[in-house]
Amino acid sequence: MSDRAPQPVERQLPTEESRDLLALVREMIQREIAPTAAAEEDAGHFPREIFALLSESGLLGLPYDAEYGGGDQPYEVYLQVLEELAAARLTVGLGVSVHSLACHALAGYGTKEQRATHLPAMLGGGLLGAYCLSEPASGSDAASLRTKAVRDGDDWVITGTKAWITHGGIADFYTVLARTGREGARGITAFLVPGDAEGLNAAAPEKKMGMKGSPTAQLNFDGVRIPDSRRIGEEGQGFAIALSALDSGRLGIAACAVGVAQAALDEAASYATGRQQFGRPIADFQGLRFMLADMATQIEAGRSLYLAAARLRDAGRPFSREAAMAKLFCTDAAMRVTTDAVQVLGGYGYTLDFPVERFMREAKVLQIVEGTNQIQRMVIARHLLGPETR
Repeated sequence: MSDRAPQPVERQLPTEESRDLLALVREMIQREIAPTAAAEEDAGHFPREIFALLSESGLLGLPYDAEYGGGDQPYEVYLQVLEELAAARLTVGLGVSVHSLACHALAGYGTKEQRATHLPAMLGGGLLGAYCLSEPASGSDAASLRTKAVRDGDDWVITGTKAWITHGGIADFYTVLARTGREGARGITAFLVPGDAEGLNAAAPEKKMGMKGSPTAQLNFDGVRIPDSRRIGEEGQGFAIALSALDSGRLGIAACAVGVAQAALDEAASYATGRQQFGRPIADFQGLRFMLADMATQIEAGRSLYLAAARLRDAGRPFSREAAMAKLFCTDAAMRVTTDAVQVLGGYGYTLDFPVERFMREAKVLQIVEGTNQIQRMVIARHLLGPETR
C-alpha cells in the first residue's frame, strides 16, 4: 500500500482567528479522535469523553453568542469545523451538529432570562443535547405529532413517545416539540426538558447499519412534569421554531456528508497510488483516474454549495431553499463517492480491514436524517413553483 498521506483541504476562511481555530481542530482530531475512530465505531462505543473535551475547548457552541458562552463564529466557519470532525468520525461530527440543533430553539427564541440560566452550561459547560421532533408515526409529516403537553397550574405535563433520537438516553437536555393545542402545525409548542426528568425513559438503542457508536433511541415521556419557565417561545410557535432549526441543521448534515465523502476519497486515492496491477499502480489507469476525478468534483461542488448557503445565513438573508439544496446534493454525493471508493478498493473495499465500507454505511443515513432527500426536493420545488395544488 501507499505511504501517501491525505493533504489537508485548502479552506477559504474569513479571519486569522478562524484559521487558528481550524488548526486547533485538526490537531485535536489527530491526537484525540482519529487514532481510535475505527475501533470504537466497531465496538459501538460512544465517545462521551470527546464531547466533554469539545465542550471544554469551546467547540460545542461555535455559532452562538459569546455572551452566553458561545464562540461567536459565523456558520461559514462552524460548518467547516463540522466537516473536519465528520471526516475523522461521523459520530462526533453529527453529534456536534445535533447538539447545536438542540441549542437553537433556546438561543433563538428563549427569553433573556432563559438564555442566561441555561445556555452557558449547554454551550460550554459539558452538557450534551438532543432534539425531539420525530415520532413512531410522525416522521416526514412532523406537523402530525401526537406527544402532548397539558397545562397544570404553573407546570406542563408531557406524555408521548419520540423516535429516532440521536443521543437518546444519554443527553443531558432535550428540546422537545409537543402538542399543546389544536391539530396541525399551529398547535405545537417547544420545551426544554432535563435529561434526568422523572418519567422520562429511553428504550434500548436501535441496531443500525452504520454510526454504531452514536446511540439512537426512542424516548417515552410518561407524565414528565416541567415548569412553564422551560417553555420556549409562545404557545403554538413550536413548529415554526422547529422549521427554523432544521434549516440550519440541514447545513450541518451537508457539511458532515462532505466530510465523510472527503475521507472516502482520501482513502481511495491513497490505495490507488499504492496498489500494483499489471506492473504499475492502478492510479495510472484512465478509468480509475476519471472515477477519482469525478469524486473530487462532487465533493468540491458540495462544499461550495453548503458554504454559499452558510454565507446567506450569516448575512441574515433567507436560505431555506439553499439549505435544502445543500442537504440534498451533499448527501447524495456522499453516497455516490463512498460507493465508488469501495469500488476503487475492489474486494478489499468490502472488508473491515479498510474504512471505506464504514463510510458507505454511514453515508446512507445522511440521505434520511433531518428531512429525507425526497422532502428536500419538495422544499426546493415549492420555492420554485409554489405549493402543490390539491
